[in-house]
Amino acid sequence: MKNSTIIVIFGIVLTFFGYVFVAHHLDVPAKVQRDRIEQLGGGSGAAERIQPVGWLNVVAATETKREPAKTASAAAPAAPSGQKVYEGACIACHGAGIAGAPKFGDAQVWKKRVAKGVGALYTSAIKGFQGSAGLMPAKGGNAGLSDAEVKAAVDYILAKSK
Repeated sequence: MKNSTIIVIFGIVLTFFGYVFVAHHLDVPAKVQRDRIEQLGGGSGAAERIQPVGWLNVVAATETKREPAKTASAAAPAAPSGQKVYEGACIACHGAGIAGAPKFGDAQVWKKRVAKGVGALYTSAIKGFQGSAGLMPAKGGNAGLSDAEVKAAVDYILAKSK
C-alpha cells in the first residue's frame, strides 16, 4: 500500500470514531436527566427540592371569643433549666477550660470567683468579661439567651462545682 492510501484509510477510520464519539456524548445529558428523574422522582428541579418542609397558615378570626382568665401559676413561664443552658452554650469553654474559662466542677477556681460575689458572676456572664484571667463573651456568645437563662446556668455551674 502506498502512504496516501494509508492516510486516506486512517482519515476515514478517524472520522468514523469522531462521529461515534460525538453521537455518544450528545446522548449523555439526556441519559443523565432520565436517571435523575428516575432516582429523584418527577419534581427534580431546584425549585421543587428547596421547598420548605411545612407551611403555617394564619387565618384572621372573624369573631372574638373571650377565654377565661388564666391563673397566675398557669400564666407564669417555666423556670429556665441551668443544665440545658450550660450544655447548649457554656460547655464548649467551661468543659475544657478554653480562653481561661474556669472548668466545670473545679471547686478551687470557682471558690475564688464566688468570693467576689454571685452578683459579680452574673454580671460577667451576662455582659461579658475580659481580663488577665481570660475572656468571657457576653451571654457565652449566645445573644439569644435571656438574663434569667444565663443566671440559671451560673447557678447550675456553681452548684456542681462545690
